[in-house]
Amino acid sequence: MGRFRRDIRTGILLSALVGSVSAQDASSQPQARTKQASHAAASIDQGSTANGTYRNSPLGLACKVPFGWVDRTEEMREGDSASQNDTAKSLVLLAVFERPPEATGSTINSAIVIAAEKTSEYSGLKTAADYFGPITELATAKGFKVVNQPYEFPVGAKQLVRSDFSKPRGSLTMVQSSLVMLEKGYVVSFTFIGGSEDEVNGLVENLAFGAKKASSPPHK
Repeated sequence: MGRFRRDIRTGILLSALVGSVSAQDASSQPQARTKQASHAAASIDQGSTANGTYRNSPLGLACKVPFGWVDRTEEMREGDSASQNDTAKSLVLLAVFERPPEATGSTINSAIVIAAEKTSEYSGLKTAADYFGPITELATAKGFKVVNQPYEFPVGAKQLVRSDFSKPRGSLTMVQSSLVMLEKGYVVSFTFIGGSEDEVNGLVENLAFGAKKASSPPHK
């Protein structure tokens, strides 16, 4: 696994989101100090959610959002941008939760988070598997154990890399699966959090890849 910079903003964000899905850790979630667009937003399509499905045509992906879930994409995006003092190279594309992160509950607050970060930020990053070094380090620092080391994982015809983690939380178990791909000069990560392996696998099934939006032909 190649060596490269470890101050990975998306990795840190994903690690923080793991904590934010419980009411106990919600207070540590980044708060927006000012509304400003991430520099990454200028060069990657943010996609949009309509009729219960997030779609990003340039990346060729779609992700169904479970009915009744709350969307915190803008809040996470603004908080990330503010904390980076308008020099952010990462962008939250989707952040949805079963219930508001600040709300208490007796179950694991399931979540789906999609984020993108420029590969140019990391010298030596050659494959999606390389990105799991810092992700694993951050996850284990948060008390997670590795259930499955990074392995190739197909979603339709698209080949991604996946790793699985779990963490006891009282009488409950928090399960996290992270999927990563390299696309259009970005590391695109997909994080699914739930209260069981079956639940997380069900959330992963909401992800799909299809035809990418074709570029317009040059004018003659």
